[in-house]
Amino acid sequence: MFNFIDMTQHLKVFSGSANPHLAQEICWYLDIPLGRVDLGRFPNGEIRVRIEESVRGCDVFVVQPTSPPANDHLMELLIMIDALHRASAERITAVIPFYGYCKQDRKTKGREPISAKLVANLLVTAGADRILTMDLHAGQIQGFFDIPVDNLAAQSLLARYFASKNLENVVVVSPDVGGTARARNFASRLGVDLAVIDKHRPSYSEVMVMNVIGDVKGRTAIIVDDLIDTAGTLVEGAEALLERGAREVYACATHPLFSEPALDRIRESAIKEVVVTNTIHLDREELARRVGDKVKVLSVAPIFAEAIKRIHGERSVSELFI
Repeated sequence: MFNFIDMTQHLKVFSGSANPHLAQEICWYLDIPLGRVDLGRFPNGEIRVRIEESVRGCDVFVVQPTSPPANDHLMELLIMIDALHRASAERITAVIPFYGYCKQDRKTKGREPISAKLVANLLVTAGADRILTMDLHAGQIQGFFDIPVDNLAAQSLLARYFASKNLENVVVVSPDVGGTARARNFASRLGVDLAVIDKHRPSYSEVMVMNVIGDVKGRTAIIVDDLIDTAGTLVEGAEALLERGAREVYACATHPLFSEPALDRIRESAIKEVVVTNTIHLDREELARRVGDKVKVLSVAPIFAEAIKRIHGERSVSELFI
């Protein structure tokens, strides 16, 4: 049995301003209070942080997705880690449900940065001893760190939801060739077939569907991706599937960035339902007002809480990657 008395004494969870609701829910599952921290701004706009309780000798977890505004949330996380490090925390784990600056994970053209590696360097320099994240945009980002990285997966949560809907004649669809492995894993969980959308991207903001590989005619398609940004890829893919005879289209993704005009595109599209998680904070009232019940949000708090338990108790986390 896990010793919750020891957890209360030595385990502390703090939250930045990016997603305090998720942090509070994680603490509810762990049966510990959320750590007290004073977050604010100096008159010149610089971020101000003060940890308001002792962390000396503690195993500390800081929950902060680096979601938009990415610059502010990343800087806040770095400053919190530095404050905890200087306050003599024994170990600091950066819990980053969504790892921002993830799209530039390699050089595709000359004179481009590898921003995902730069962010990794910043986190380690600030004092992070471990990273706990979910569904990295590219798996190789784990190799950018010289500290342990646990990359959790939301696929089991999303797959269980779709299994409970008892949809008929289902085919799982990858929105691009690069996401084929993710979609294949999802299809395997549901025991259904796989299709792939072959797309071309003329620019960062434009998507052109070239072909659909696989049989989708008369079938219920589920598009599986790791994130939804402007929803351009998603909506174009759904239209291509319907044009090729799909009966209806659902979609799911771990990270709901929903940059404008994503919600408008989703509302006006023929997609039946978009299922996401709360790795990124969403205003539920605003969401309902703009898209009704077309977007369903599932909580990843139990997954992160279990991972934190295992890390704190020096037990295996690998079972949660499945």
